[in-house]
Amino acid sequence: MIEFRSVTYAFEDVPVLEDLSLSIADGEFVLVAGANGSGKTTLLRHCNGLLSPDSGTVLVDGTPVEENVVAARASVGMVFQHPRDQFVAATIGADVAFGPENLGLDREEIDRRVAVALEAVNLAGREDDRIDGLSGGEQARVAIAGALAMEPTHLVLDEPFTGLDEPARQSVLERLEALSVDGTGVLLATHDLRDVLDLADRVIAMCDGEVVVDAPPAQAVERLEGLAVRVPRC
Repeated sequence: MIEFRSVTYAFEDVPVLEDLSLSIADGEFVLVAGANGSGKTTLLRHCNGLLSPDSGTVLVDGTPVEENVVAARASVGMVFQHPRDQFVAATIGADVAFGPENLGLDREEIDRRVAVALEAVNLAGREDDRIDGLSGGEQARVAIAGALAMEPTHLVLDEPFTGLDEPARQSVLERLEALSVDGTGVLLATHDLRDVLDLADRVIAMCDGEVVVDAPPAQAVERLEGLAVRVPRC
């Protein structure tokens, strides 16, 4: 479980999150909706210690993130809006192995995790392919595989469909749906609910750093007017 307890955060004295409290259960597929600047990305980056609150506490599995950042990052896998921002190696296999290597695992376990993660995103056997030669959709799947290799309980994604063409979007959606069915919690920030609403258990909408909607999808959609969020047409 990921818990936010009265979390406040400001960037250069400008409030971004305001006394925010919420919890994300294990296995739950949650959409964080809102316009650019609403606080979505800042919220996500608190989940594994990329940002720390000015006040309040973020807990992962009952432990404050700041007390054990390594454990938080093992439990909460992060996929950035632009996958290339998180790549650290030239080839698929080396990049996906980076996280497990930093956990100090033995080579056999690292190789097992890489193989399982690549299988999960339909990139099995492509460990030696160069990342700079991949399509946008393939790069997005490599980023997801890198997070999965940490064997997280939650996968956190920030606008994962930005810049993807339709086949790539569908490929990533299929992977997320399969992961959710298998029990991985998904926390996905987006301003466009059209492709993902049917996958969600819950929608959280943000505005000016505050949670203004927290409801099941059907109820949430009725309350999103004026928040610059695209919703499916009836």
